[in-house]
Amino acid sequence: MKERNHAFDFLCGICIVRMIGLHIMNICGQGENELWQQVMQWTYFFMSFFFFKAGFFNKGLRRPTRAYLWDRVRRLLVPYFCWGLIGNVVYFAYLPPLLHRYHNPIEPLSWDHIWRTGSFYGNSPTWFLLSFFLTYVAAHFLERVRWLHWLAVVFPAVSIWLWRLDNPLWLSLNNVFMGVWFFYLGRAWRWVMGRLSAPRLYALSVFLVTGFGVCNFIWGGRYTMSGNTFEGNAWLVVLTCSMALCGIAGLLLSLGMPRIPLLNFIGEHSMVFFVCHYPMLYFYKFTHLSFGRSIYGRWDDVLVLVPIIFCLCAWLVPYVERVPWLSGRIRKS
Repeated sequence: MKERNHAFDFLCGICIVRMIGLHIMNICGQGENELWQQVMQWTYFFMSFFFFKAGFFNKGLRRPTRAYLWDRVRRLLVPYFCWGLIGNVVYFAYLPPLLHRYHNPIEPLSWDHIWRTGSFYGNSPTWFLLSFFLTYVAAHFLERVRWLHWLAVVFPAVSIWLWRLDNPLWLSLNNVFMGVWFFYLGRAWRWVMGRLSAPRLYALSVFLVTGFGVCNFIWGGRYTMSGNTFEGNAWLVVLTCSMALCGIAGLLLSLGMPRIPLLNFIGEHSMVFFVCHYPMLYFYKFTHLSFGRSIYGRWDDVLVLVPIIFCLCAWLVPYVERVPWLSGRIRKS
């Protein structure tokens, strides 16, 4: 088997831990905790790392269009709809007992949720798979015309413009422009790394990470990819996010990072953790609500959910990965 990149698996693992932690904190009403907000402030760029990683490793953008699109559909769109349906089943199965007890839906229901958000009730993180798919598609067609990929340089401006227009695109696809930017940033950083010696790469990476730390400490700011929203100076956020992605990736790669068992396992199987955890959270939340107990504002439920969610997802890894339409793992012919 091809040897894995331990540095990128480690970063994927951190991203998944951060994301699941965020969802647990939010569903338990602890998302605004001051200490947790500081963690979010210093790690906001991690969701963008998946797009950066995709560009860093991608070599098949110029494949024939039909074969390329079919491959992306099987790997991303099919799991998107399958896990969205699973989330819907969990969510709506609990509506009758909850309506019987509370007489109103726990969360507002609306038909425009389908075309407005691009996500599903019961599994809202699926927005990522749709945005990821369209980022791959956009990058493919940019590569079909010579020099057209340079158009990605202006995509952050388009994303900021859409944000200032209150993100008008359907299916929450306003973030695809930033996705393409991070995709090509990964490709550009790989090109830069190939032309630097290890000491110079290490020095440049330290400079970029330090630059991110200084800018984030002085000016703050944050980019939330799920909603394509910026806090603080949007242009500075794009710069500091790009510095963090390149700097941290370069630093870990130049150090020759070994495998960190738990985090790397999560990173190696990030798809399973990503698609499985949210329906579990709703199952836990709605089960408690059906018996008249809210988990909102309770730290004990946070402490219970963290080990349960990670252990269940780890247990499901071999079972989900055997099913291509759930995991997106398609054997290459």
